Amino acid sequence: MSDEVFRPFETALDRDGALAKLREATAGADDGELFLERRRAEALVFEDGRVKTASYDAAEGFGLRAVRGEVAGYAHSSDISEPALARAVDTARLAVGEGGGHMADAPAPTNRRLYTDADPIAGATFPVKIDTLREIDAFARDLDARVVQVSATIAASCQEVEILRADGTHLRDVRPMTRLNVSVTVEQDGRRESGTAGGGGRLGLDGLLDPADWQARTREALRIAQVNLRAEPAPAGVMDVVLGPGWPGILLHEAVGHGLEGDFNRKGTSAFAGLMGQRIAAPGVTVVDDGTMPDRRGSITIDDEGTPSRRNTLIEDGVLTGFMQDRQNARLMGVEATGNGRRENYAHVPMPRMTNTLMLGGDSDPADILADLDDGIYAVGFGGGQVDITNGKFVFSCTEAYRVRNGKVGAPVKGATLIGDGATALQKIRALGNDMALDPGMGNCGKAGQWVPVGVGQPTVMIGGLTVGGAAA
Repeated sequence: MSDEVFRPFETALDRDGALAKLREATAGADDGELFLERRRAEALVFEDGRVKTASYDAAEGFGLRAVRGEVAGYAHSSDISEPALARAVDTARLAVGEGGGHMADAPAPTNRRLYTDADPIAGATFPVKIDTLREIDAFARDLDARVVQVSATIAASCQEVEILRADGTHLRDVRPMTRLNVSVTVEQDGRRESGTAGGGGRLGLDGLLDPADWQARTREALRIAQVNLRAEPAPAGVMDVVLGPGWPGILLHEAVGHGLEGDFNRKGTSAFAGLMGQRIAAPGVTVVDDGTMPDRRGSITIDDEGTPSRRNTLIEDGVLTGFMQDRQNARLMGVEATGNGRRENYAHVPMPRMTNTLMLGGDSDPADILADLDDGIYAVGFGGGQVDITNGKFVFSCTEAYRVRNGKVGAPVKGATLIGDGATALQKIRALGNDMALDPGMGNCGKAGQWVPVGVGQPTVMIGGLTVGGAAA
């Protein structure tokens, strides 16, 4: 037994013992790794003048994977020990069968650091966090006498990841995450409306606890609630739509981004399968997935297989140029892994996932784009949505939207939904603003039951002929 401790967690597992079991599990396989994780998370929710919930969670465990062809054997345990690892070997080897595989080369290491490795939970004391939440509540109520409910949340987590490969390659990443959210409800003449704002990223709590920061987010939540208080029923029908910059990129993420993940294309279930090198979007449309942006919510120094993150161009000037890949899918498609192999935690296998998915800006003035909208909707904020990844059909609800006639932004509308499909929407993009912006850092993405943090971004975009669901016109 080696005296070298494999990882900085409280465990007796040593590197040589872990490596021996990993080599046993992956003998004759095409790929595989030992993924170890320790995670701590804290969330404080303050509602109606009191602490509603205060939670702290800590978990750790390992996942052992052996890959042969299209099959992956995977075993996981919250008990990080050689006996547990030995039991996991038998399960992982079920995918290897008779073997005969050629072990893929390890990912290239990187010294790049995209975010701090400090634990953000320890960045502020518990009383300071509670006092900040209490101040947010009081601030929101002082801003407008119509405020009847305030909910504020401070959340922080720290994920430590260790990846060991059979050739002895050892990769490590420490991933912080923080977020602050404020929700405000106002009431007037018996009508209640709400607004929500927030954000964060892979950074400490200092910035989020700064009064200048949370006051701005609180004002934004109140502004949205006030807008919705005077909103009129949304029209219904097929009309042109202008999407605002930043967070509305969630529509791009859902309706288009998932269809550009490699596994759906290899299996032929994506609306974009078989279209590599072909025009799939209007000229000028460029879409990238960029996991290398410092401190962003969707960024990762390395993915959950150890591949360094990259800036991957998916659509360039309207032409499909790339997919997002994990190691297994990349090998099966004969291309490079792109640093998009992600998993929710040690209990899950990695798969191709987005990081920060962005539509790059164009050269149009946003004011000119709106002036060119004769009769339609200006959608600034989105809430929930549903997407069928196989065909890109989507339904998104707007949390802030306005009626536009003859290029003039009019009254806010309530209950507007946007209906369409990603492939068609890409072709119908008529204008791209020069105001590309990122979301404030609040996105999560679900796929196959796994959730990971993501980012989105886009400029002001005009799309022709979307179906708008709402009240009768």
